[in-house]
Amino acid sequence: MLDYKARIDDLQAISGVDAVMLVPGSNMIYFTGLEFHLSERPVVAIFTAEGLSIIIPQLELQKITKRPDLEVNAFPWSDTEGHMGAFAKAIHDLGLTGKRIGIDGMTMRVTEWMNFQSIDPTLQVVPVERELINIRAHKKADEVELMRAAIQASERALEQLLREVKPGMTERQISARLSELVLSEGCNGLAFDALIQTGPNSDNPHGFVTDRALQAGEFLLIDFGGSIDGYPADITRTFCIGQPTAEMQKIYNTVLAANLAAQAVAKPGVPMGAVDRAARGVIEAAGYGPYFTHRTGHGLGLGGHEPIPQIASNMDDLLEPGMSFTIEPGIYVPGMGGVRIEDNVVITETGLDVLTSFPRSLQLPG
Repeated sequence: MLDYKARIDDLQAISGVDAVMLVPGSNMIYFTGLEFHLSERPVVAIFTAEGLSIIIPQLELQKITKRPDLEVNAFPWSDTEGHMGAFAKAIHDLGLTGKRIGIDGMTMRVTEWMNFQSIDPTLQVVPVERELINIRAHKKADEVELMRAAIQASERALEQLLREVKPGMTERQISARLSELVLSEGCNGLAFDALIQTGPNSDNPHGFVTDRALQAGEFLLIDFGGSIDGYPADITRTFCIGQPTAEMQKIYNTVLAANLAAQAVAKPGVPMGAVDRAARGVIEAAGYGPYFTHRTGHGLGLGGHEPIPQIASNMDDLLEPGMSFTIEPGIYVPGMGGVRIEDNVVITETGLDVLTSFPRSLQLPG
């Protein structure tokens, strides 16, 4: 069971605000475990020093009653009466008139905020997205274990897929089969739709799945991941069905060396940019610098791609224990194709825990 009390304690420690308000999305899930659709029926979680309150449609109340681990003060409203009465009652009962309200400016809709201000124009808005991001960037042990479990299930699915994949299968067919296998291996969701790129299609790092059929002797790039309770795997491996050319093997070996160089640098106290530069230096030394067109990695967690840490050359912020991210250098040669090798890692107190373990080999594992 995830420790939501500890998470709420972290949120309540944000200074300079009298309350924090969150709308449905990954922040609300992170701090409460409550999942709602962001829709025409407003839902707002309100965190004060006294605890958690929530403005909620009556039809959603069961989600709270089924959570005895949460102490929630509910302000329900019905479709008949509308939500404005619940908004007003929350402001009054929680003593928030004229107070400083922390919001995540990237997710709080104008709709909810204007409703609050129409009730109390003296409310003051304080952006706290940076504070929320920093809290979520430091993964707790229970979060790491959920990601580890999602990764292990995803890797079992990939192992099974590679026994089945063969020339003539389309990218779309391979993607659908891999997604099916991920769920059958124990994930309860997909982190994202499996991205399968074959041959020259793999020269685009942000490509898409097509009906192109896999052919022997070309790159097969697989970027995929399942999730468990919202915590994702994000894994990329590149293969060749058949015999790769010498150039393909050189590109692969260069990307693998870059991946390992980045892993060797990553530890507490190291600037995020140093990890990127370690990978980029290997690729540039091999003459492929112009073909590595993205950052080396991104934060990884409940939100999928997360803002912290950013493994990019210009980032001077230091890596800290609990930060989880991807290491995914790549080389993309127009017209030929591309190679990316992506691992999921977490900074520990003393070094780096590499959560992924699937073999890194251009030729299919035997």
